Amino acid sequence: MSPRTFVVGTRGSRLALVQTDITLAALRAAHSTATFETRTITTSGDKSTASLSEIGGRGVFVIEIERALLAGDIDIAVHSLKDLPSEETPGLTIAATLTREDPRDALVSRNGETLAGLTTGATVATGSPRRAVQVLAARPDVKVSDIRGNVDTRVRKVQDGEYDAVVLAAAGLKRLGWLEWASQIFESEEMLPAVGQGALAVQVRSDDAKTLELVAAANDPATRAAVTAERAFERRLGGGCAAAIGAYGTLGHGASDGRAPLRLRGLVGEVGGRILRAEMEGVASEADMLGVRLAEFLIGQGAAELLEAAT
Repeated sequence: MSPRTFVVGTRGSRLALVQTDITLAALRAAHSTATFETRTITTSGDKSTASLSEIGGRGVFVIEIERALLAGDIDIAVHSLKDLPSEETPGLTIAATLTREDPRDALVSRNGETLAGLTTGATVATGSPRRAVQVLAARPDVKVSDIRGNVDTRVRKVQDGEYDAVVLAAAGLKRLGWLEWASQIFESEEMLPAVGQGALAVQVRSDDAKTLELVAAANDPATRAAVTAERAFERRLGGGCAAAIGAYGTLGHGASDGRAPLRLRGLVGEVGGRILRAEMEGVASEADMLGVRLAEFLIGQGAAELLEAAT
């Protein structure tokens, strides 16, 4: 019997293919004799130019890939973790989260300005309510405009003068070799990242033991603990794509057996309005519980009302 070829499904964008290559490198490093085949899949999100809230939220970038996985057409799916809804799809599991790339946000401006350096009335593009909330909190005198498209499309629209600046994930720019385009990298204290930003998720069928074992070797425990807390925070809040939710977990040094200190910061806001922020600490082995606790604290501060207003 010939050895099994593992079929890996991914979106077809330049960034998605780079991220798949990163994932395959990690898998091959752990399993040098394994054979892989890449298959690109066009998702609903790739076909539409409407805003995420209009076309169904983050899941539109993964649903066709997940269907292919459930149907057995592919064995492994590679996603930007921030594209995956915080509720896992029945029958599928995230078997690995790779070592996280820079989770921060970046500003790309037409003339190299930072956010503080933009003129009054400048147009800052973003398709994210989370980014819009934090941009306007720092610069209430600029205009925020919705934008869609791949990284290179968004940057080109700035260079062509359609917008003065755009906010993007630093990880995407770095993976594409375009980080020099950034005029500013926001520290997490300035702009809290999206849940899972900078992390890659490797998804497989829950009952595929062989693939689960193969993929698990690429898992980074520190990244897994951090994003588990972030996703639990978002899941407990129940916010959709129209909600301004940010979260960032960081692991301290020390114990590697689940006792490492884990700090989680969270944000819930409304565009041009109130922003709620809080942070809590726990340990890596209780990451899920930490996320729930922080969400419940912010719910007690009025987060539910902000999220309801966003829908």
